Amino acid sequence: MNCQYFLGANSAKGFFSLYDGFCRGEGDYLSIIKGGPGTGKSGFMRRIGRTAEQAGLDVEYVLCSGDSASLDGVYIPSLHRGWMDGTSPHASEPEAFGVNGDYVNLSCFCKTPLERAEAD
Repeated sequence: MNCQYFLGANSAKGFFSLYDGFCRGEGDYLSIIKGGPGTGKSGFMRRIGRTAEQAGLDVEYVLCSGDSASLDGVYIPSLHRGWMDGTSPHASEPEAFGVNGDYVNLSCFCKTPLERAEAD
């Protein structure tokens, strides 16, 4: 079974977050994806999810509360494996780096530094 849900909400009292509990169960491993806008964080997670679905695995998709077309996370329960967007407002850190979490830096695949003329 594949499902989609939100872990955050913009409310009258500000942003409410449940991100600290995402992929934090016994045996879970969480990769936190870093990268600037447009580096492909959501696309990377969508591809992971599609590949897992094609392999017959259940997948949980965490939708962005500010833009439901974007993903904030993907979790594959049978593998105890998750990936989440590590940029604001849901920045997160591994509890024990290398033991139950790590980072994926998508910015390293971008051409930087850009020339001012290339900014557009």
